[in-house]
Amino acid sequence: MDDLSITISKEQNLETQMLSELPLIEVLSLLNHHDMQVATEIRKTLLQISTVVTLIAKQMKKGGRLFYVGAGTSGRLGVLDSAECPPTFGTDPNLVQSVIAGGAQAMLQAVENIEDCTESAPEELRAREVNELDVVLGIAASGRTPFVIAGLKYARSIGAKTVALTTRGPGLICDYADLSIAPDVGPEVLAGSTRMKSGSAQKMLLGMISTAVMIELGKVHGNLMVDVKASNEKLRIRAKHMVAQICDVNEQIAQELLIAVGYNVRAAVLYHSLDIPAQEALALAAQPFRSLKQQLQQG
Repeated sequence: MDDLSITISKEQNLETQMLSELPLIEVLSLLNHHDMQVATEIRKTLLQISTVVTLIAKQMKKGGRLFYVGAGTSGRLGVLDSAECPPTFGTDPNLVQSVIAGGAQAMLQAVENIEDCTESAPEELRAREVNELDVVLGIAASGRTPFVIAGLKYARSIGAKTVALTTRGPGLICDYADLSIAPDVGPEVLAGSTRMKSGSAQKMLLGMISTAVMIELGKVHGNLMVDVKASNEKLRIRAKHMVAQICDVNEQIAQELLIAVGYNVRAAVLYHSLDIPAQEALALAAQPFRSLKQQLQQG
């Protein structure tokens, strides 16, 4: 039996074989019960996650970038996480990128056959000039997606760091990666539908990785996202609350501080706390890989 047949043979969940015969409330209870297992399995891999976060942060401090590579649900979740980094952490859109099988079209419409392609991931990584400073993180619920393996192989061939993320325990992609994160969330309630527990696990893991990396890079103060892009009313109000809290001033003063520096939260805090000109505060805020705490202490 080949690797794919073995993978598929493990997909059916013996606990849920009567799923379609159950009353609705029992179906929902079963789904909820299995979803609860995801966080437990992820907890078992915290040391591996920590090692991956340390690697990514180290490479980024050298000028490297992070690339998620995936197909189907795995690819879409990579796109989702990478897209959230610029508005949440004020990062350059090039810092965390995604390569999804089928390209942008695959975000809105399934392009299932493309996951077997072994040329497109290397071509896309080559086009984005991936180099030895970068980290390529391959995501595959099954642990054997050809599109992802091809991307990891190419990344390794040029000296980039590689990470495998799979959710049914160690899989074939782990053989092509320097580091692996491989919890086993078990077979899906609906056999083979990896958008469910595996998708939830991937979403949680990618969120943990990117958030922890940004903390390592100094993009978080306490539990506040002080480099958030205040691009709408909700975010401007959030920015005002952050400045008021950190600087211990009322919201009117916080708003005035933000207006002076173009609604840059970090700069507003530095402008007030260090009593420096607005332009100097903006320049200080733009310095990479320094936490706000360090900047307040050292000026």
